[in-house]
Amino acid sequence: MSGPPGAATAAADPGGPDEPSPPQPLPPAVRLRGASVAFGGRTVWSHGDLDIPSGGLVCIIGPNGSGKTSLLRLLLGMIPPATGTVEVLGAPARRGNPRIGYVPQRFGDSVGEAITGRDLVRLGHTGSRWGLRREPGVEAEVTDALAAVEAEGFASERLAHLSGGQQQRIAIAQALVGSPDLVVLDEPLANLDLRNQRDVVELLVNLRDRRRVTMLVVVHDLNPFLAHLSGIVYLLDGHPHYGAISDVVDDDLLTHLYGTSVQVVRTATGDLYTRAHP
Repeated sequence: MSGPPGAATAAADPGGPDEPSPPQPLPPAVRLRGASVAFGGRTVWSHGDLDIPSGGLVCIIGPNGSGKTSLLRLLLGMIPPATGTVEVLGAPARRGNPRIGYVPQRFGDSVGEAITGRDLVRLGHTGSRWGLRREPGVEAEVTDALAAVEAEGFASERLAHLSGGQQQRIAIAQALVGSPDLVVLDEPLANLDLRNQRDVVELLVNLRDRRRVTMLVVVHDLNPFLAHLSGIVYLLDGHPHYGAISDVVDDDLLTHLYGTSVQVVRTATGDLYTRAHP
């Protein structure tokens, strides 16, 4: 006996015509395959084979001279790989990619004292200090970026008059112009006191969540970020690696990485932090 009308259709399509399709996984924010970096015939690091997932907050760590900044320059398309391939946001790394925002180390040292915070953020759109345009669309983007980092109250001040924490907010706002999918920051906590370090970390976490942007951060000290990380890139023995927090925040690995005894401590509330251990 045949079933009721429509039974065959229901069996073939149990979810019905309005059933939403499952979301497609995002490609890795960064993919290295056989990548290496070399300068003047000297290899900085090699055998770069890793994927950095999209949507997280990832720190890059390693001892001085291990090639952390070289990795950033590679991802920004500022230098080519000596070998292998480098993909960022699903395409070969290239200079000037508008989908990437960049916050350089010691941001305030590279600009003149007379320029204001708002003008600097506007440079993130125009790319030129000369003839700063005040087009309606540009100004809306600049205002949105300043609001995102809570810098509207001091954006009209000259950069030289701003505190280190305020300058860093302006730098992050500049990187946000154009709504990038990846923001790369080189030592954003350098020269900041503890309160401003905490505030900048909280700002980056909020931006990651609200804007669904991947954050890739070179750090000297992991501790301010540990509670918020989705993974860690570490440069060990001349090679970059990507690992989960539980795998990387380990006494033996960090001791080997930095060449000095490091102890991982878990507090009574479950928080992790690292410290040099004599």
